[in-house]
Amino acid sequence: MQPTTPIQSTNRATAPVDVPRGLAGVVVTETAIGDVRGREGFYHYRQYSAVELARTRRFEDVWYLMAHGELPDAAQSAAFARRTAALRRLPDDVGAALPAIAAAGNRSGPLAGLRTALSLFGAAQGCRPVYDIDTERRRADALAICAVVPTLLTALHRLGRGLEPVEPRPDLPYAANYLYMLTGGEPDPVRARAIEQYLISTIDHGFNASTFTARVIASTGADVAACLVGAVGALSGPLHGGAPSRALDTLDAIGTPDRIDAWIRARVLAGDRIMGFGHPVYRTEDPRSRMLRELAEQFGGPLVDFAVQVERRVEAILAELKPGRDLHTNVEFYAGVVMELCGLPREMFTPTFAAARCVGWSANVLEQAEDSKIIRPAARYVGAVPPAPVPPVHAPVA
Repeated sequence: MQPTTPIQSTNRATAPVDVPRGLAGVVVTETAIGDVRGREGFYHYRQYSAVELARTRRFEDVWYLMAHGELPDAAQSAAFARRTAALRRLPDDVGAALPAIAAAGNRSGPLAGLRTALSLFGAAQGCRPVYDIDTERRRADALAICAVVPTLLTALHRLGRGLEPVEPRPDLPYAANYLYMLTGGEPDPVRARAIEQYLISTIDHGFNASTFTARVIASTGADVAACLVGAVGALSGPLHGGAPSRALDTLDAIGTPDRIDAWIRARVLAGDRIMGFGHPVYRTEDPRSRMLRELAEQFGGPLVDFAVQVERRVEAILAELKPGRDLHTNVEFYAGVVMELCGLPREMFTPTFAAARCVGWSANVLEQAEDSKIIRPAARYVGAVPPAPVPPVHAPVA
């Protein structure tokens, strides 16, 4: 748990303000995109429950909602799906550069390569600073970038394993096309729908670190690609987007039901974090985790049964050893289980998260671009007392 010692702003243009570390709970702007109500265990996109959207709508419909502020009717939905599907192919010069990017980032994986590839795509696309273009051009840039993110991620993954990239199929929906480009095989409809529901559930989630990063960059007037490159960098940190595979690693480390209690107790007493449990906002069960657990249970099998056992015992042990904390599974725990059941390799778990979150990032970039005020906080200086005399330069001893 991060300390909550207040930090005093030292911006002399305004009165000093004490805020908690990490800006926890600090309102920095207004948004019409969505919100997270942590004490209720509820979050929404625009005026709709995000979980209900995941259960009832297609990814493209929710993408339209985030980009345009309303759900599409049937004609709008079909037109938007066709438009975004037509944007999936990469420019030739970007595609030609991907083998080198994949080779350079082979140890780091597709998410690291995505930073470079997105920057290159933004240049090839001719993305201009959002400060200099109108709303429609900004939206067009955002759609183009979000449409190619799955193409870039799957190509980088396959190239990193010595496989040829798979060209996107415009006849497939977003999630099914993602699975197709990843595996090269015809996507199973049940697994494609499960991945689609996961993608919808992770499009946006309040002012998390990567979303805030994107908005800070957008506040400078930078282009959409630059904003999303920064967001990907923030997402790459293990405390933000890196937990789905780590949650599965926890299940692997425990191994069998008879080892659960001893393994968890040892980690908790050592002060270690149990990946997949706890959330900085939710004070009740994460609604995304609840939905994904239901998805996992529809598949069934030993992995799901074991995950449910681990969840119950971890929550019980945490309640015993950390009373009053009320820690539950977060989205990463069952996200890892669902993606594993759908055949995604673990190194693609966080990149898959990025394939969804790029839509939320871009919606926030578009909203921030309507405000010309740059985000410029202050820091409290705690170093040596200035001004200190600068010591003279001594000639080296011969």
